[in-house]
Amino acid sequence: MAGITITKTKLSTKPSTGAGAQLESKSGYKFAGSNFLNTAEVPQQAFVELVERALRLKQAGYAQPLLEGMVVGMVFFNPSLRTKTSLASGVARLGGTAIDLSGSYTFEFEDGAIMDGATQEHIKEAAPVISQYCDIIGVRSSELITSGSSAADASGTWAEARKDTIVRSFAEYATVPVINLESNTYHPCQGLGDALTLKEQFGETKRKKYVLTWAYHPKPLPTATPHSQLMSAIDMGCDVTLAFPEGWDLDPEVMAAAEARSIEAGGSLAISHDMAAAADSADVICAKSWGAISHYGDWETERAIRQELKHWIVDESIMARTNDARFMHCLPVRRNVVVSDGVLDSPNSIVVPQAGNRMYAQNALLVSLLGRWGAFDASQAGF
Repeated sequence: MAGITITKTKLSTKPSTGAGAQLESKSGYKFAGSNFLNTAEVPQQAFVELVERALRLKQAGYAQPLLEGMVVGMVFFNPSLRTKTSLASGVARLGGTAIDLSGSYTFEFEDGAIMDGATQEHIKEAAPVISQYCDIIGVRSSELITSGSSAADASGTWAEARKDTIVRSFAEYATVPVINLESNTYHPCQGLGDALTLKEQFGETKRKKYVLTWAYHPKPLPTATPHSQLMSAIDMGCDVTLAFPEGWDLDPEVMAAAEARSIEAGGSLAISHDMAAAADSADVICAKSWGAISHYGDWETERAIRQELKHWIVDESIMARTNDARFMHCLPVRRNVVVSDGVLDSPNSIVVPQAGNRMYAQNALLVSLLGRWGAFDASQAGF
């Protein structure tokens, strides 16, 4: 990073244990050994501390091999570009090893199952076995993640899908920390990376107007990312407006948690069914499409309604109503469907650095959960 001199420092990379591991967090939260399944389960002060740690790590560069000797297992049941690449790259840059365990595994997750069908191994054995080889495990499993032109074949009910059975089963039976790399309900690493981006862009994020708006997409997409983007902006103290067409409400339990945390953070949460009105005086416009939970599993009905909503696009007329707002999107994004070329190619679009921050945010998360933040903190004393 320009203007920063990196001094290589010899440091201990042994995980912090006992009282030392607990005292390394100024928020009082014990990061070391914890799972990271969603930010709603992390105290707000601890989430903000993670963002600050990510910024410090990014500014410090890669002089210290903070993950030397550590192995990160990655289990992807869905396609991934940014999450897999940013995680593996970050681990390598910090001296660790990332193992991609993705494949056509047919694990069983049901208790008491008679396994005389397609499933070959129960999570009760798989998770603790992987734990013997890896120091931490990342898992992605989402019904609505798609590839190519076809929509995902998600059936059943949202009540069942939101249980996040696969990710939570890994967390239950693994003997090492588990990171949610996207489930049906949450994408906490995306939320953490977006919070880092907000911190970089504004410094002080409290009371900045952040608009998270639904946008048209030809396929129903997961609610995990908007849930986590909503939470991250809330936890950073923003005044958040959530804009979406009637019938495209987010999960009510997530909304209740967001409202409670907005009060704690000193921000606010408002709902709008008018993208243009929501954009007035906004400091950030973050676009994201998602499938209608009210029609979960009945995608033909949902699609018929969705086809009438193609006017929900972030274009120059929307951005003109803002306070010179930054434009954010998690990527991948469909040009001239979700957002116009003019907005995406403008100087106000920060989607590329936003994606880049995924790596730095996950680096801070890994270093924290593996109990090695104390070593970094000690190496920075006097700088």
